[in-house]
Amino acid sequence: MSENPFSLWVYLSQSPLLWLTVTLLTYASADAVSLATHRNPLANPVLHSMWIIGAFLLLTGTSYTTYFGGAQFVHFLLGPATVALAVPLYENRKVVASAIVPMLVALAAGSVTAVVSVVWLAQAAGLPRIVVLSLAPKSVTAGVAMGISESLHADPSLTAVAVILTGIMGAIVVTPLMNRIGIKDFRARGFAVGIAAHGIGTARAFQVDAVAGVFAGIAMSLNALVTSLLVPLVVTLLLR
Repeated sequence: MSENPFSLWVYLSQSPLLWLTVTLLTYASADAVSLATHRNPLANPVLHSMWIIGAFLLLTGTSYTTYFGGAQFVHFLLGPATVALAVPLYENRKVVASAIVPMLVALAAGSVTAVVSVVWLAQAAGLPRIVVLSLAPKSVTAGVAMGISESLHADPSLTAVAVILTGIMGAIVVTPLMNRIGIKDFRARGFAVGIAAHGIGTARAFQVDAVAGVFAGIAMSLNALVTSLLVPLVVTLLLR
């Protein structure tokens, strides 16, 4: 081993435990910075964890497949974390029930706007058809969005990137934007970010207010269902 100073790294880099540890430590550090800045939107821990880990993989020449061998354990927890949203939903069930009609109206408006706007803008920019199709489901959670992308014979990888960027952008701009335009109802704030920015936006909503988080979780779930039905229809009508 003394003849090759990198032999220990080569050995460790193949261990899933290393990449799980890197993921957890990076996110914990980014979250600590976010907390120290009083949850400043620009200190979003997901955003900074992404570029830090990405830079680390690039510098060490590590493939994503090797990295995901460890990170998959965190990925697995996305399912239980999503199901856990039912707990605050149950605790705030009376507040949710009282706003069912406005939620349905906002869901219809938000889902249609999210899909139609990106398709029109992508077409106006002259992007290739496959890119337009890949961008269409950008506002729903990654698993659903990639499934929609595959059904349209688009590029699921590009869709995943668009979903993550959409979520991060939504989480960054939602609080200052809502404050600027004077929307103080946390039900409306949460529902809006849940439709536009799925899970990452929902996580940000919970950091701001529990009620906002509940409504964001509802919007995220309902939007996934509506968008899976809406995207094929919009594509049929707008992309000929």
